Order: sequence, then structure tokens, then C-alpha cells
Amino acid sequence: MYLRHSVRRKDGKTHVYWRLVRSVRRNGKVVQETVAQLGELDAEGRAKAKALARQITGRGDQRELFEPADVDDAPVPVRLKRLRLERGRAFGDVWLGWRLWRALQLDTLCDEILETGREAVPWAEMASILVIARLCEPSSELHIAEDWYRRTALEDLLGVPVERINEKRLYRALDRLLPHKEAIEQHLVKRLGELFDLSYDLLLYDVTSTYFEGLAAANPLAQRGHSRDHRPDCKQVCIALVVTREGMPLGYEVFPGNRVDVTTVEEIVEAMEARYGIANRVWVMDRGMSSAENVAWLQETKRRYLIGTPKSELRRWSHALADAKDWRTVRGGVEAKLCAGPDGQETFLLCRSADRREKERAMHARFAKRIEARLESLGRRLERSRKRLDREAIGRQIGRILGQNSRAAGRYQIRVVDDPDRASGLRLAWSAKPEWDEWAQHSEGAYVLRTNVHEW
Repeated sequence: MYLRHSVRRKDGKTHVYWRLVRSVRRNGKVVQETVAQLGELDAEGRAKAKALARQITGRGDQRELFEPADVDDAPVPVRLKRLRLERGRAFGDVWLGWRLWRALQLDTLCDEILETGREAVPWAEMASILVIARLCEPSSELHIAEDWYRRTALEDLLGVPVERINEKRLYRALDRLLPHKEAIEQHLVKRLGELFDLSYDLLLYDVTSTYFEGLAAANPLAQRGHSRDHRPDCKQVCIALVVTREGMPLGYEVFPGNRVDVTTVEEIVEAMEARYGIANRVWVMDRGMSSAENVAWLQETKRRYLIGTPKSELRRWSHALADAKDWRTVRGGVEAKLCAGPDGQETFLLCRSADRREKERAMHARFAKRIEARLESLGRRLERSRKRLDREAIGRQIGRILGQNSRAAGRYQIRVVDDPDRASGLRLAWSAKPEWDEWAQHSEGAYVLRTNVHEW
């Protein structure tokens, strides 16, 4: 694609209008097709566009965005039958990753912080391969060495032969990078702020985990804990990540796999402030970070926060949720309402989502249908049984039914009643609670956030 301009003269004034065009072939000729009209761009606008292009893509062989001189668009005859493809390589994604690597000036940084020695491939080059592979096709170091690198054009871009890329060299590169973690993070924060004008007034913090196949005996952080991957049989580590409101990472820490999320808040907040300074920012966390100790600490240290609350908090605000007043549309399908806390130190933000409401409503209906089907089956069993049944065993079976469908368990009132007219001696009586349905109508799709920021 290119930028082209056309000149129009009106009322004695000259106007230059720019448009984005692309080259297409029609009837054997190459013509330029207009993609978008950009309007007028003065000299200052063109200069800024050039500077931004060089800043993002690097100052090397950046193509001129505006009309290059001496461009020959004449078609070239080619005999298709004599063409064949040899050594096909994926180019576009790795070229973009390589450009981003240079635009972030990570090549310069790695050259400075990674010591050089007798290695056959510079560690900075190995670091770039690891990062670009993570961007284009996240996989193991073994997959990078034996498959991915061979299928890409990185060999041509970096000049590193395929035979010199192996998993051991990639692992050693990771070991070289780890001691410089904080320096790399600080460089990225500074560089991303220059490129994209990022704001760090609101930070989002969450914890995830990744598990290991094997004993991981050499890793003291690998422990068994709450598995988000539903693999309690495997050891894992917890990864705490802090990002900006745009999703750009600010920093991360690795915790033992048995570390509880709520215990990491104080450590992470202090670590980020020690690294980047104390600022009047807002910390946003989900309800997994919510505890009386964390809230008290954030308030005592005068830090601003926005934290999710447990589902049980919905009961406290049942009247406000049912009240149709003061709801404001935040974005499509999401509404919010501000409510003052009882002590005046906090503001509670009530939110409800139409999409989430439909999802929870469908889930409740599905679980309710399962419970009712199981209860009807159990009722028929009590009716048809030819011998006396144990009341406690029936009670345990009802408990299992409700436990397996806990989202709708509170909807039902169930009793096991003595019935001398039956051989089983028992009868099942159950009904749905109308107040539960009324409460679900207001609470489905709703959640509560607490904050000490009183104006948004």
C-alpha cells in the first residue's frame, strides 16, 4: 500500500488531499485502487507520519510511505509453468515480531546487559528468537528448535543458521535473561510509554498458574495447590501479573504453587512501588484478592483500590439491586450504580451485565432441571420400593444431588416424610422457594465492587 495525493484548486487556493491506495492487477495491468480517503495532510502532518513510521518499525530500511521516486509499475511477463516453490518459509509474522523487537529497542538492551564470550550465537540473538517465537507460535523450546524455527524466515532475517538452534542453547539463553528481569521490565515500561503514551494511573493485578508434567524436584517453587488447569495431580507455580488498563504488562512475580492469591497483594503492591515509585494510582483486583486484612492495609497506607467482593455481598445490597433508580449505562449491556458504604470510607459499585445475566439464568435452569429430574426419580423409587428404606441413606442421596448441582440447590425445600401406606415407609416432598426465584431475578448477572475512590 502507498499514500498518494491529489491537488485541487478552489477559490484561488490549492488543496492537497491524501488517500491510501494499493496495487492490484486488472486485465493484465497493474492499477492503483483507493482503499481510504485521508483528507488533507499538511507538511507537519506528513513529517509526523514519517517519524512515527520510523519509530515503530525501526530506522533501517523503512519504506517511504509517501510517493517514492522513480517507481516502475510496468508488468513483467512470467511463465507460470516454469515457476516452482523451493524452501518455503513463513515470513510475515516473524518479520513483524522482528520489527517490534527492534522498535522496542530490545536488541540494544540485550547487547548491553548480556555479556559476550565464546558462544557461537550471541545471547541477544537467542533472546530475540525466544521472544518472537512466543509472539508468533507459543510452544516449548524443543518445538522451537526442531520445528518452528526451520519453518520461518528468521534464519534469513537474523543470519543464525538452523543447525545452531537447539533446545539446550535456548534454555541457556533463558538462564542468561533471568538475572536481568527487573532491568528488562523497567526498559519496557519506559519504551512502551514513549511509543504508545500509556497511562499507569490504573493497574490490574491477577494471579494465574502453570503446571509441570513430572516431579519438578529441582524447582523449590513447584508445589501442589489450587489448580486452575484442573490438574491437582501435577505440581505448579503461581504467576502474578500486573498490567495497565490497555493490557500492557508492567511486571510479574513467580510464587510457590501452594501460595494463596489473597496473601500476595501486599508483596506485589510494595514490589511494584519500589520498582516504579509511589503514585496516586488505582489497584484493580478480583474477589480472590478480597480479605478484611488486605482492605484494612490498603486503607491504612492510603492506597486507592477497586476490589471485587464475594457473591455473598449481593445479599447486603438486595434492595439497591432491586431498585430501578440511579442505574447508569457504562457500555453496551453493562449498567452500574454507586452506593455509599455504611462507614463512609468506601463506595460500593453495583454492576449488572445483560450477557452475564442470560448466562447465569441458563446455568440455573440447567441445574434446576437436573435436580428436579433426580428428585422425581428418587420419588418414584420410594413409591415403588417393596422393602423399607433407610431415611439417613435417602438423606445422603439428596445431599449428593444438591452438591452436584450447587448453583440451584438453594432453590428447593426438600423433606423426607414418613408414609405408613408405602412399603418403603417414606415419601419425598419438595417444592421450589418463590423467594429464591425473586432474588435470582435481581442477582443474576450482578456483582459488587468496593473502592475508596468516591468519584469516577
